[in-house]
Amino acid sequence: MSNSVSHLTSGKSARILAIANQKGGVGKTTTTINLATALAAIGQTVLIVDIDPQGNASTGLGVARDDREDNVYGVLMGTTPIKSAIHQSNIPHLDLVPSTADLSGAELELIELDRRSHRLYDAISEVRDMYDYILIDCPPSLNLLTLNAMVAVHAVIVPLQCEFFALEGLSMLMKTIERVRSTLNPGLNIQGVVLTMFDKRNNLSLQVAQDVRDFLGDKVYQTVIPRNVRVSEAPSHGKPVLIYDHRCAGSQAYIGLAKEVIRRERQLNAA
Repeated sequence: MSNSVSHLTSGKSARILAIANQKGGVGKTTTTINLATALAAIGQTVLIVDIDPQGNASTGLGVARDDREDNVYGVLMGTTPIKSAIHQSNIPHLDLVPSTADLSGAELELIELDRRSHRLYDAISEVRDMYDYILIDCPPSLNLLTLNAMVAVHAVIVPLQCEFFALEGLSMLMKTIERVRSTLNPGLNIQGVVLTMFDKRNNLSLQVAQDVRDFLGDKVYQTVIPRNVRVSEAPSHGKPVLIYDHRCAGSQAYIGLAKEVIRRERQLNAA
């Protein structure tokens, strides 16, 4: 893992997407790294910005904790230029700005800084012409870090676990997005909702999936991410599941999701 940028292409302007849900354990980080890997596999240049203090996206891409000296905390505090914090992953076309535990105290420190809601927006503006996609892995809560992500992005992708309280958490997130749109980022919207940890043998999974589709219609991706042992195993090997086992059901689902994300982006650009 080298601390250098893998590509310096000009003439681009990245589509910037937050992967967010205020609820933990919904497959947010798994979706971030595997969607990014799938996009990179078809030749898109991708940057993941890990703003979750747990740093699971960084770990899941094999960046050791002692190899994160230049990281997103320094970027947000203004002590590290974002280009210095970009790590080249082992996957062609995929780079990462890693997170560290220092980020857990960033909330209090950000309150004291100028443009506290726009720190990430300002940093990303310096590199948006280097990538096709920039994906931001958000913490599982609504705080100043998540707010920075929502200000910086064009749209949000919401992973939603197929469980009983799924819609309750989703309505909270939608209210948050609406508040940010009305005050800080008028272009913000939900690009789509992806159903995760889906078990077709489980009646509750089927019912939740139907309820979410009834509630949100076309906002819900056709692709669903199944419960899959290989998806669960991959992070402990520091690899996305697409690299760990590209033939498994989880990998095939993330390839399908990447195709849908690109299709929606193209429809948006054509509109």
